[in-house]
Amino acid sequence: MKALVHTAPLRLEYVERPMPAIGPADVLVRVAAVAICGSDVHGYTGSTGRRIPPIVMGHEASGVVEAAGPQVAGWQAGDRVTFDSTIYCNECPECRHGRVNLCENRQILGVSTPLFRRDGAMAEFVAMPNWILHRLPDALSFEEAALVEPAAVAMHAARITPIEPGAVVVVVGAGAIGLLALQAARIRGAGTVVIMDVREERLALARQLGADVEVNSEAADPREALRSATGKATADVVLEAVGIGKTVQLATELTAPGGNLTLIGNVQPSIEQNLQTIVSKELTIRGSAASAGEYPMCLALMADGRLRTRPLISRTMPLSDGQAAFDALHGAKTGLIKIVLRPGGRAPSTEATHA
Repeated sequence: MKALVHTAPLRLEYVERPMPAIGPADVLVRVAAVAICGSDVHGYTGSTGRRIPPIVMGHEASGVVEAAGPQVAGWQAGDRVTFDSTIYCNECPECRHGRVNLCENRQILGVSTPLFRRDGAMAEFVAMPNWILHRLPDALSFEEAALVEPAAVAMHAARITPIEPGAVVVVVGAGAIGLLALQAARIRGAGTVVIMDVREERLALARQLGADVEVNSEAADPREALRSATGKATADVVLEAVGIGKTVQLATELTAPGGNLTLIGNVQPSIEQNLQTIVSKELTIRGSAASAGEYPMCLALMADGRLRTRPLISRTMPLSDGQAAFDALHGAKTGLIKIVLRPGGRAPSTEATHA
């Protein structure tokens, strides 16, 4: 099969690789669409230590079941599917309590660290345990469905954060996760959703996706802009979707005394923060990791149009052009949110009829 292999910092090669083997409880999926995550772009630069070459990246994907092991029930060749990015064991205490994102034995598709390596979905085929699969609604195209993973990440963050009906919620960062988080916050009952970024074209897209207020945090004072829009310089809830020191500090400052700050972004391994601000405001700060059971909810919301992923897709390109796609995202100054790669250049015959 053909695969896009990350072989060195800033370098990917489209090469022939052996077909992945499947165990008795595994399925083999023919990949129809795989989106490039921001973490993949950071990883291919060699700066994060989470994409150690050689590795096939890709954890946001959809496709068609090609084959199933003898212990697999409920899945057969031709089924349209997506799958969790986390390979969880289903046996450890965390899994038994539904916290599959914290599985003691977890692996992440397309991620390599000194502890583990698991090839991902930037290939014609990928193998995985059957219990991480989810069936696609007929209304969803493969491209849209590939983005259920970041949608579930955003929904998980909104679900574990106390968002009271009518609450003022600020989302810091209007990348893919931030744009999905603003929709998730609205679905969870937020009254006013304010989104902040430094790129005007992303703020314009946020407006299309339901933001009440968009603030360019470089062009205006964020606290004064928030006060002008809501009557207060701080918010009940802040969702941080960038993951660098500057934006986490901004998120901390914008969180109201006694408020909730949830950190989704994860770019810088360590940051420096103002402890006095955190303590004196008695903030509740939590991290949000991946997702834990939000896929079915997100797929249903996407199918009925309440959670929109298609506007985030900036380009669709063949997998063979993967190097150009990564380079475009790495060097992008404006415009690009998501690039979806298509192994083989087109979808299998079981694509949704409207796509």
